[in-house]
Amino acid sequence: MGKLLEFLLHPDELKAVIQLLKFRQPLHPHDLTKESPELQRCYYLLTKTSRSFAAVIEELHPELRDAIMIFYLVLRALDTIEDDMSIKSEIKVPLLRTFDEKLNTKDWTFDGNGPNEKDRLVLVEFDKILSIYHGLKPQYQDVVKDITYKMGNGMADYILDENFNLNGVETVKDYDLYCHYVAGLVGEGLTKLTVMAGFSDDSLAQDNFEKSNSMGLFLQKTNIIRDYHEDLLDGRSFWPKEIWSKYTKELPLFHKDASFEQAGLSCINELVLNALSHAKDCLSYLSMVKDPSTFSFCAIPQVMAIATLAEVYNNRKVLHGVVKIRKGTTCKLILESRTFPGVVAIFRRYIQVINHKSSVSDPNYLKIGIKCGEIEQFCEVMYPSVEPPKGSKIAANPIHDVLKSRQAIDDDMQMRIIKETILTNSVLVVIAVLAISSVAYLFL
Repeated sequence: MGKLLEFLLHPDELKAVIQLLKFRQPLHPHDLTKESPELQRCYYLLTKTSRSFAAVIEELHPELRDAIMIFYLVLRALDTIEDDMSIKSEIKVPLLRTFDEKLNTKDWTFDGNGPNEKDRLVLVEFDKILSIYHGLKPQYQDVVKDITYKMGNGMADYILDENFNLNGVETVKDYDLYCHYVAGLVGEGLTKLTVMAGFSDDSLAQDNFEKSNSMGLFLQKTNIIRDYHEDLLDGRSFWPKEIWSKYTKELPLFHKDASFEQAGLSCINELVLNALSHAKDCLSYLSMVKDPSTFSFCAIPQVMAIATLAEVYNNRKVLHGVVKIRKGTTCKLILESRTFPGVVAIFRRYIQVINHKSSVSDPNYLKIGIKCGEIEQFCEVMYPSVEPPKGSKIAANPIHDVLKSRQAIDDDMQMRIIKETILTNSVLVVIAVLAISSVAYLFL
């Protein structure tokens, strides 16, 4: 009944669910029944560790599909070791530092995780992952191995930092570095893969990976803000002390002491402000992704992040539990984010939501307003919301030169979306007619 009421209150989301599940056609259908047992098992492990990533990875271009799937599983295995508090540091740290060397083997596995570790199967069956890894192109293997080495050593450094284990990150600079190790490096690896495949502009690999780092930090910071309560229950926190210490002497007071709740909201809002500093880089990055399936793979997490930031902003529920966007909203965002103009429109919409939720009593009220205005202006430069008058001169803009190169991609995708929408609307009309007829029959 709850879901039905939710869809009745948000009919546009009901339409999105029907369109996504029944009429959206993947760009690259993948028939796993024709693949080897080892590859089938790897995709099974993928679905067991992340349903959301599994769906978009399986729809990637065949050139990169298996490489990105293996990249994800290797890093998931690494993260499963780092995240398992039951593994002693003297075992965990050397394992993280040498994890990239395991990729040189063909039969290595690990069963040292605690029995309740939800993703332990990835390590128990790591030999299946190795079997597919060694079948990838050598240059793709090199990328996976390089990022695994960097991430494993970065994780190990933090485990050896006793202050981090007790108090989390101290400064915003530490916060950025931690997020770089656990998420920014993922963006770097994915960028290398997509540039090698010719699916992204070469310039993304020539700016010291600043934009790809921002892509990772935007996602990771959003998750860290959202997971405040859950992380504290697990005995850890990733909110930087440099920010939260402005509002409280002890982080748990935000949810334990009602008198600190308003201060907790101000802290959340400053963390959202910090995360929004990466928004323009994310949009610039996405404008340079050429392949449609790769674009969707990169864009979907980013639009989920901006929607989540709008949800957690100035929301006291974050202090007492995990706040998530509705499933219907998720379906709508997946459909809307298939073109770059669609992504820009989503960012603009949720930036406006954040701006409207701001309170003049918030100490960062002016800064939030300025940041939101800055991002909205950037969106407006990319895609003006109002067509310029005919005959008017438009100032030269280097961003538009980049966007022209992907115009045909977006136009082709827009035609697919129009066809899907027509079919979905036809089904909804039939459902409405049947519903009205049924009600009318009851009153005869």
